[in-house]
Amino acid sequence: MKNPFRYFKTSPDIIRLAVMMYVRYPLSLRQVEDLLHERGIDVSYETVRAWWNRFGPVFAAEIRKARSVSFHNSSQWRWHLDEVFVRINGEIHYLWRAVDHEGEILEAFVSKRRNRSAALKFLKKAMKRYGSPKIIVTDKLRSYRAAMKDIGNADHQETGRWLNNRAENSHQPFRRRERAMIKFRSTKSLQKFVSIHSSIHNHFNHERHLHSHENFKLKREAALMEWRQLAA
Repeated sequence: MKNPFRYFKTSPDIIRLAVMMYVRYPLSLRQVEDLLHERGIDVSYETVRAWWNRFGPVFAAEIRKARSVSFHNSSQWRWHLDEVFVRINGEIHYLWRAVDHEGEILEAFVSKRRNRSAALKFLKKAMKRYGSPKIIVTDKLRSYRAAMKDIGNADHQETGRWLNNRAENSHQPFRRRERAMIKFRSTKSLQKFVSIHSSIHNHFNHERHLHSHENFKLKREAALMEWRQLAA
């Protein structure tokens, strides 16, 4: 892999820090600019925008590649699927999300409709990358049942109250980011951002409530060390 920083005079550590702050936390571009200024780093918010557009997909791809080995070695027995509406230029679009049984965000897909065709496209995209799970938990949207009948795994579907909380909770970090960004202007920019945001969220999400404080600190430090080595 060629060095992606070769045409940039700024330190790669500063670029990684700026991208992490913007994508991971509910901060605006100008807030990131101010926080970097407090650290003695003088860059404009437009520079931060250019950095996350250029390096966000690179970092996200490296994270997915590093996690793919351990992911495929584990048993993918249950997926949780859910969709949430997002406004783009005043029009309602839908963000579909697949989450595994451990809370890992597998796939995020943006569509203008919430029908069988969109659900089918979303399922095929997820299954092409991760294979077919034993159980798929959804809400009672009929589009899921119709799409799964076309695929031939309708008997794998489970629906019920409270069963899909894991997928519904996965929307919360994105909603916080959406408010900070003051909506999106195109489906392309939304699709790009949710793909990057999902990978970075997976990288730093250690389910703190499942670990002791000492183990959590070790996992957090390991994640930061891996982040600082991306595209090195």
